[in-house]
Amino acid sequence: MKHLLDRLAAAWDRRDMRLKAISFALVGVVNTLIDLGAFLAFYHWVGLPLVVCNVLAWAIAVSFSYAMNSFTTFGPESGHQLRLRDYLTFVASGIAGVIAATSTLLLLSLYLPVLSAKLVSILVSFVVNFSLSHFVVFRRGRDGGIAG
Repeated sequence: MKHLLDRLAAAWDRRDMRLKAISFALVGVVNTLIDLGAFLAFYHWVGLPLVVCNVLAWAIAVSFSYAMNSFTTFGPESGHQLRLRDYLTFVASGIAGVIAATSTLLLLSLYLPVLSAKLVSILVSFVVNFSLSHFVVFRRGRDGGIAG
């Protein structure tokens, strides 16, 4: 765990990490609109429960996010290619993000309007998803390719 924390601290000091975070955030803006639109459609028009709405919206948005991040944010690491194995790893790592987001949504919806709770949950998932994408899904292996 200490090794991972040391790697996180060193990476935040490097310029390439900041640029990746900005790119990830820009992709995330569009991804957030997809997530939010799908969530609101499922919640208001279909009338599904909060957890179901959040998970379905995430499932739609995660595919877009994987494709865009493979070509932009982590393009050099992915070789600008889509791969089933990388997609499945991205989805698996995203489960931590959707758990964090859904937990935040449920907790905050007790105290805030649902839309406000959803927006905060999106910020929480950004931190979790970027960290896992950078350090797990798209990290370079010793041979220059994606590790995994």
